Amino acid sequence: MLATSEQQAIAKAFLAARAAKTPLTDYPGAMPQGLAEAYAIQDSAIAFDGRPVGGWKVGRIADELVARFGGHRIAGPIFANEIVDAADGAVPAMPVYGGGFAAAEAEVLLRFGDVGTREYDIASVRDAIDEIRTGIEIASSPFPGINKHGPAVTASDYGNNKGLVLGPRIADWQDADLIAMPVEFRIDGERIGAATMETMLDGPFGSALFLIRALRARGIAIPPGTWVSAGAITGVHEIRPGQDAEALFDGKIRVSCKITG
Repeated sequence: MLATSEQQAIAKAFLAARAAKTPLTDYPGAMPQGLAEAYAIQDSAIAFDGRPVGGWKVGRIADELVARFGGHRIAGPIFANEIVDAADGAVPAMPVYGGGFAAAEAEVLLRFGDVGTREYDIASVRDAIDEIRTGIEIASSPFPGINKHGPAVTASDYGNNKGLVLGPRIADWQDADLIAMPVEFRIDGERIGAATMETMLDGPFGSALFLIRALRARGIAIPPGTWVSAGAITGVHEIRPGQDAEALFDGKIRVSCKITG
């Protein structure tokens, strides 16, 4: 759907707040009530922003809201200049919006190869993936209530994304039991979350399949090399500048970052 002038104004307000790192006490306009409205705002913001998109985050819609919003997931862009490769063990500084909302999430990251125009299902979507890594998604918005008003509001501001840390690769992922892989998350060395991907609906490949279908419906191309941040595994862990985040996959693969303002 084409954005209305009011939806374009909301997109510009979020862009201005992000650029100035200024908190938004209130949502800058009428809150979207459905995902079509949310994506109209998001698409406008992407166009006004002008930066290339290097990937997409996928977030889960709460079970009690699935019927209302007609699906289980939302998507938001991850800009190429906010994707940091830390596969060598580096600990990058990842900025968030002080005074807004900020969180970090342990996620598996899938990289698309040549998606093409074929139709996929949950089994064949693996053919579209050419690499899988461990990682941390940085979720942040100038609007502190970004996650308190339902998935449409979250989706409207880039899906509440502010960056992605690419950790080490998962070797032989084609044969690995990703769903059963244990994952832990720590902030300042304290373990605050632990889970497996069994909690993720139909898992990371389900997220990839959703994204292909969702982006095609929006008329958005998926070039080779596009990343998919497949969804929070251990939870959405609120965090603040000065803290350290670390995700541990399979008891041996670590990826870390330092949160800055």
